[in-house]
Amino acid sequence: MDKLLIRGGRRLSGEVIIGGAKNAALPLMAATILASGTSSLTNIPDLRDIRTMIEMLITLGAEVSYDGCRLTIDSGGLVSREAPYELVKTMRASVLTLGPLVGRFGTAKVSLPGGCAIGARPINLHLMGLEKMGAKITLSEGYVVAEAERLKGAVIFFDIVTVTGTENLMMAAALADGVTRLENAAREPEVKDLADALNLMGAKIKGAGESVIEIEGVEKLSPIVDYSIIPDRIETGTFIAMAGITGGEVLIKNYQAEHISPIVEKLLETGIEISEESGGLRVKGPKTLRPANLETMPYPGFPTDMQAQFMALMCVAKGTSVIRETIFENRFMHVAELRRLGADIDEKGNSATVKGVKTLTGAPLMATDLRASASLVVAALAAHGETVIDRIYHLDRGYERIEDKISRLGADVTRIKE
Repeated sequence: MDKLLIRGGRRLSGEVIIGGAKNAALPLMAATILASGTSSLTNIPDLRDIRTMIEMLITLGAEVSYDGCRLTIDSGGLVSREAPYELVKTMRASVLTLGPLVGRFGTAKVSLPGGCAIGARPINLHLMGLEKMGAKITLSEGYVVAEAERLKGAVIFFDIVTVTGTENLMMAAALADGVTRLENAAREPEVKDLADALNLMGAKIKGAGESVIEIEGVEKLSPIVDYSIIPDRIETGTFIAMAGITGGEVLIKNYQAEHISPIVEKLLETGIEISEESGGLRVKGPKTLRPANLETMPYPGFPTDMQAQFMALMCVAKGTSVIRETIFENRFMHVAELRRLGADIDEKGNSATVKGVKTLTGAPLMATDLRASASLVVAALAAHGETVIDRIYHLDRGYERIEDKISRLGADVTRIKE
């Protein structure tokens, strides 16, 4: 497994271009199943998860070509309706094939995703919605089997906000008979991006980005051509944190201001200067970071995917911060690793009290999940001495060539190949 060697203490300076959003690309890739013919997507980041979804589509029978930015998918000759365990276990987002397969073909066999490092992430709401739309759901040997002659519109209320559940049922409902109403739906920008793309394919979706989404089913969808994925708001936030913790000055390009406003508003509290200009988003780190309290919430609240990076910032803030994680129960696994750098963090239940220290010191670390690994990079950039981060395949799932990007900003970062 590859590692990252980071010699901290360097001030980041320069320009960085944000890639396409992984969490927008994956459901859109699954959505190409809904239409017979060739779809093309652009601004697709070259990530481990993207490669896994490509493998999934090929397993289903699609013809796929990818050049590291443009992705072409021909779903005209799909021969399989099964998403196998071998792929679903490596990437939970593979379950997004369930809705499109049932919607278009009336049948799907998808492995249950199983455990997740950051906590339980069941798909019971996905299955509840499909049952309300007339699908027969059975569980057999670790697989979900869904069958329906044609799905029918229904009113579906999510008692917990679910992003992938909203996306899966929105895709299934696009080809259902009648109108489907999703209540307490996820409002994330990635959900709206999927709806925008589906509407260009011929779907009739209203309200995406709000808590109630209405989908009027149509007989057929057409492939989508040259649809550009939105920029990754979490990568944007991560680079703001990197500039902030190093006292640097970075110009961020390819971002959408409205998508990152919850992140920006909170990071402004820490003393980081963030301003828009004609060339991009200008970020200036302060001499001393201020403490700030944080509670993660579904969009438009502060995203759970930025909680770990924010905690890394607070490790060197002048004062005490309290961070509450309300989305996932196991999302403090980075705490033990940050402590190895000298951070003063007291964890209790879903809350962590962070007392800022003057300096962090490099140490060997181990990444436990995608966003935890990003927080370790943020902290290591400010730490004195050398930090080696192991198991960075987690990082490669969501950040494209991150060592190249931060090296160009002046960081001393080396990927150690194994």
